[in-house]
Amino acid sequence: MSAHAATLLVIFGATGDLAQRMLLPSLYGLHRDGLLPPKLRILCTGRSALNDEAFAHTVRESIERRVAAAERDPAQIDGLLARVRYQPAGVDDPASLATLCETICAMRDGDVVFHLSTAPRFYAPICTALGQAGLAGPGTRVMIEKPIGHDLASSVEINDGVGRIFAEERIFRVDHYLGKEGVQNLLALRFGNALFEPLWNARHIAQVQITVAETVGVEGRGDYYDHSGAMRDMLQNHLLQLLCLTAMEPPSQFDPSAVRNEKLKVLRSLRPIDANDAATHSVAGQYTAGAIEGVAVPGYREELGRTSGTETFVALRAHVDNWRWSGVPFYLRTGKRLPSRCTEIYLEFRAVPHSIFGDEARIAPNALLIQLQPEERISLTLMTKTPGLDRSGLKFSQVALDLDLHDAFVEVRKRTAYERLYLDAIEGNGTLFVRRDETEAAWAWVDGIFNAWKQAGTTPKNYPAGTWGPASAVALIERHGHSWRE
Repeated sequence: MSAHAATLLVIFGATGDLAQRMLLPSLYGLHRDGLLPPKLRILCTGRSALNDEAFAHTVRESIERRVAAAERDPAQIDGLLARVRYQPAGVDDPASLATLCETICAMRDGDVVFHLSTAPRFYAPICTALGQAGLAGPGTRVMIEKPIGHDLASSVEINDGVGRIFAEERIFRVDHYLGKEGVQNLLALRFGNALFEPLWNARHIAQVQITVAETVGVEGRGDYYDHSGAMRDMLQNHLLQLLCLTAMEPPSQFDPSAVRNEKLKVLRSLRPIDANDAATHSVAGQYTAGAIEGVAVPGYREELGRTSGTETFVALRAHVDNWRWSGVPFYLRTGKRLPSRCTEIYLEFRAVPHSIFGDEARIAPNALLIQLQPEERISLTLMTKTPGLDRSGLKFSQVALDLDLHDAFVEVRKRTAYERLYLDAIEGNGTLFVRRDETEAAWAWVDGIFNAWKQAGTTPKNYPAGTWGPASAVALIERHGHSWRE
């Protein structure tokens, strides 16, 4: 694959929600800091019949809404807009697509990145149109957003459609979690320090918890969400990537093949959850009316406007059956309308094999907490002696060695995930993108759980908005002597 930086970025779906919330503000941040290639031009397209001036107005609005006032510079916004053109096209309208491809051919002066910020069902038709226009050969690459498909079969179909046009090494599957600073900090923590890796295994770690909790409901995405649910939208998509980075073996080097090979091994080592395990290893929930931060909110069905059996909460007890992790439970949970917004990875170490301080000392296990949002923080919990004269024996307290990444790097501007991912795609670096075999291995495991639910007759259990899911989610972990970190 050409290693030349792209000189043209084409964004399909540029008037959509993702583009307005994340993509355009991220491109502004890169432009303002002089990180985009000087020759890079940006061609945006969508269904909306806008001219360049009207689209420029939406870009300004997006930046004003999403970028802090202190970081907004009118001259830099104008500079970004000087790079941007807009041309309407319907992905289901061959004539407008063909006209768009003519424009791309005329603008092309080097490598091109196509970003398909559309529904996955349009990925293959768009790629086919690009291929027919001669825009899929060397020097081109395509970014497509996960989740890809609804299950393994549809994922294979979409990947086949895209793969017929673009070679695998030029397909950049986007999981924006992989662009987050905290996710890469997990790799730095594991493989850049001598302290942790010798302990990062079943001999020293008792359990791992990965939580992605949201306080919001479906927020106008009801039809999409009801089709996907928490398992497809979040667990298959983001949590399994976090599990892979937590559990994988050290790659030989930090490059696309080595990192993705190790992630794939983890996915292929996941123990299937079948109908016999469904009740003890999985929980599905759906929120009912409740309160978030003291404000009353409706239940999922009220928000949706109809009855539904879609899960808005999932908790799983997973096992990675290999030498490093044999016997260690990985507890995964994600849900909407939970009490707080957080994404975190929590590793609890095994207790000391023998306490010399007697039964009254109450020595709790050490733990490592890696928080990705709302703030990025790494915290190592240790036991220390409680100050005092200790006439009746030593007393212990838990203390945390805290690294607040915001405070530690206060002079460094926090980058958005898409700033990093755009730069990597423009430069042709696929390390933080997902390979086809990874996506399909994740779907195969998740499809097995859906089949198990179907065979076992599992349906979502109700939980009030503002709580940590159904009571059975607590039982899932406590029956093994563990507790969720809250």
